[in-house]
Amino acid sequence: MAAPFAYGADMTTRIPILPTIIVAGAIAVMVALGFWQLSRMDEKEALIAQAEQNLRRSSEVEYPMNTARMDEVLYRRTTIDCAEVLSVNPRAGTSARGAKGWAQRASCAVAGRDAPLNVDIGWSLRPEPAEWQGGEVRGTIAPGGRVVSASGLAGLEPLASPDPRALPNNHLAYAGQWFFFALTALAIYILALRRRAGGTRAKED
Repeated sequence: MAAPFAYGADMTTRIPILPTIIVAGAIAVMVALGFWQLSRMDEKEALIAQAEQNLRRSSEVEYPMNTARMDEVLYRRTTIDCAEVLSVNPRAGTSARGAKGWAQRASCAVAGRDAPLNVDIGWSLRPEPAEWQGGEVRGTIAPGGRVVSASGLAGLEPLASPDPRALPNNHLAYAGQWFFFALTALAIYILALRRRAGGTRAKED
């Protein structure tokens, strides 16, 4: 009756210590990342709720030169002065009437701001850069800190207004992926230990 107990104790000592520690650490990191994504999901939901509230406000705010305040004024209306147009780079965009085409994005030099400010000045059907000399722009602060003009400038059509519902909130899916990775790593390691134990028994037999 003592042999099975001795054999089980022997198998316990055969579990590789260092690989087990490494795998356990990796699984712990994956689980922690999963919970972090769940916390990010709650933060993003709060940000979207605030953005929807901001969009309903008719009053304007001063464009923040401090990027740390950008989330507070996201989707608020503002007015900026494009002192100099550095470049115009069209990219895929949608007009106010729902047509697909090109958003004409100007890179502007703005007084009091070191980095250029992106301003979406309007929509065009063709991708050729629009000619715009700059000036005052009234619009909405969109994700990334760019300003989307409320009216079409330089003879362009107005762009579709920024929509907070377009903000991605995939953190639940990301959390699920990390938990799945952790579970998969655990299952693979258990199978590896079983195969190792089976190979050891075969050699002993």
